Amino acid sequence: KHFSIVNSHIVATDVFNSKSLAVQAQKKILGKMASKSIATTLIDDTSSDVLDELYRVTKEYTGNKKEAEKITKNLIKIVIKLAILYRNNQFNQEEIMMMEKFKKKVHQLAMTVVSFHQVDFTFDRHVLSKLLNECREMLHQVINRHLTTKSHGRVDNVFDHFSDCEFLAALYNPFGPYKPHLQKLCDGVNKMLDEENI
Repeated sequence: KHFSIVNSHIVATDVFNSKSLAVQAQKKILGKMASKSIATTLIDDTSSDVLDELYRVTKEYTGNKKEAEKITKNLIKIVIKLAILYRNNQFNQEEIMMMEKFKKKVHQLAMTVVSFHQVDFTFDRHVLSKLLNECREMLHQVINRHLTTKSHGRVDNVFDHFSDCEFLAALYNPFGPYKPHLQKLCDGVNKMLDEENI
């Protein structure tokens, strides 16, 4: 409603901005739906900053801008579709219970991401990878009745990358190049936890 985004502008300036992408994706997804009642953006400034940081660290780690954009766009699409299904009461009782379990698991994941950063010598890549894969499995169950095989593929594309133990080890290496990214990521996640948005 309040945003005017032009695709060519984003391409021309070579700016990857998750907030703009989220608005575009939301408009596109809502445009396909009968209900367009969700006027406000589903991704706020804090989560947008976290997404931007995830994109930057993914781009640096993979050395592949296109792949980093694909993973981040897939993550944004999943978040938006999930929020739309949830807000439009599309889930049955079983799915609502699974969604609540998923939200608790994501909260646990967020707390772990931050504490591994804040408390020296606690980082364990296998613990983090396991948590991420538990989130993946729950998410597959939540969306199973509602979204396409393509969406399930998007979920796997996102989680295959972020749950990779080598990626996690590189991200949390205290002497590695990703330390500033991890700091910003954890600042954002911490803020989301404070605001009870995760």
